[in-house]
Amino acid sequence: MQQTHERDVDGSGHRGRLSRELIVRTALRLMDEEGVEAVTMRRVGRELGVEAMSLYNHVRDKEDLLDGVTEAVMGEFEWEPGSDDWLQQGRAAAREWRRLVKLHPNLVRLLVERKHPMSSPEMLRPTEIALEILRRAGLSERDTVNAFEAIGGYIFGIAMMETGNLAPGPPQTPGEMPTAEVMRSMSADFPCLAQMLPWLVQCDMDATFEFGLDLLLEGIRAKAASA
Repeated sequence: MQQTHERDVDGSGHRGRLSRELIVRTALRLMDEEGVEAVTMRRVGRELGVEAMSLYNHVRDKEDLLDGVTEAVMGEFEWEPGSDDWLQQGRAAAREWRRLVKLHPNLVRLLVERKHPMSSPEMLRPTEIALEILRRAGLSERDTVNAFEAIGGYIFGIAMMETGNLAPGPPQTPGEMPTAEVMRSMSADFPCLAQMLPWLVQCDMDATFEFGLDLLLEGIRAKAASA
């Protein structure tokens, strides 16, 4: 019987023994490059130079493989709080969540389409960090969860706009910049849009993210103070 696990590769051409870590890392690379649909047992096996059946010695099924991918991504969450202030920590945690989602845009889909709750420490740690920060802001348990969901939706939305090329930004070529004639023609029916168009075209998504984050965090502080 052929010992395929003795000659597996990790996707970069290096020889190595087949393992769960190697399989998950290969699946994560496929997901980042081609999307969740590309992550199948057969495709991962082909990338590693083995039959798909060989993978079942290390992962139960595709769902278990995607759990491993989610765990690997969440394990990349870097957290070293530089302050005891919940507001500063909140900003730092939100920025780290954004970094992670931009690095792995399909993480949002993995989290949304999960069929069972997250259970491993690696998966739960970023959520625990966020909830603990918001709880220290002085919110009730219910409001803590509401704030967590609101900020999470904001971060995911901004990151998806950026990675999906839906965010406004500087034009790629001079021809993409609206002409004065176009802006004048818009001003009658869409005065606000015409007035704001230069800012929309030149939008800095980093500044936009920080602006929205400040609004959310200041709203949380006001909510906690009123309670």
